[in-house]
Amino acid sequence: MPNLNKVQLMGNLTRDPEVRYTPKGTAVTDIGLAINRNFSSDDGERREETTFVDITFWGRLAEVIGEYMKKGRPIYVEGRLQLDTWEDKTTGQQRSRLKVVGENFQFLGGREDGGGGGGPSRGSASSYGGGSEGGRSGGDHPDDRSGAPSRPAPRQSAPQQHDGPIEDDDDDIPF
Repeated sequence: MPNLNKVQLMGNLTRDPEVRYTPKGTAVTDIGLAINRNFSSDDGERREETTFVDITFWGRLAEVIGEYMKKGRPIYVEGRLQLDTWEDKTTGQQRSRLKVVGENFQFLGGREDGGGGGGPSRGSASSYGGGSEGGRSGGDHPDDRSGAPSRPAPRQSAPQQHDGPIEDDDDDIPF
């Protein structure tokens, strides 16, 4: 049976990104994303819940995010889930956490609300990503990096405008 590990998220950065470099020169940036969900409770009251997600970008993607994104700005991210495990130094217990490895992203909004200084003009979106390359080759952990320099991710065009109504296919979901 085929497997699928794909995540699509849209939210606002919870902190300014900081680009770091591995000893071999590969850029890495960790960002926090706040994702709001609005819903009605059983008694009809409107509620909002926020989910916080940690995302790691590698290579050229990490550098672009570090250059153009700031806390509070909106972003769309595509990536995959990764389980990190380690031993807690104080208790000796095994710990783990699920995080997202970013493989693609898109700036949302304009200069004033999140597009970045050198980024897209107001009301547009810019997309970056390299599919599985994602500016990084090798395995899933920093120790698996290759010594080869990362190649810049190709720039993708903005999505096509859709003038008709957006169809809501939620009724067709089988679960």
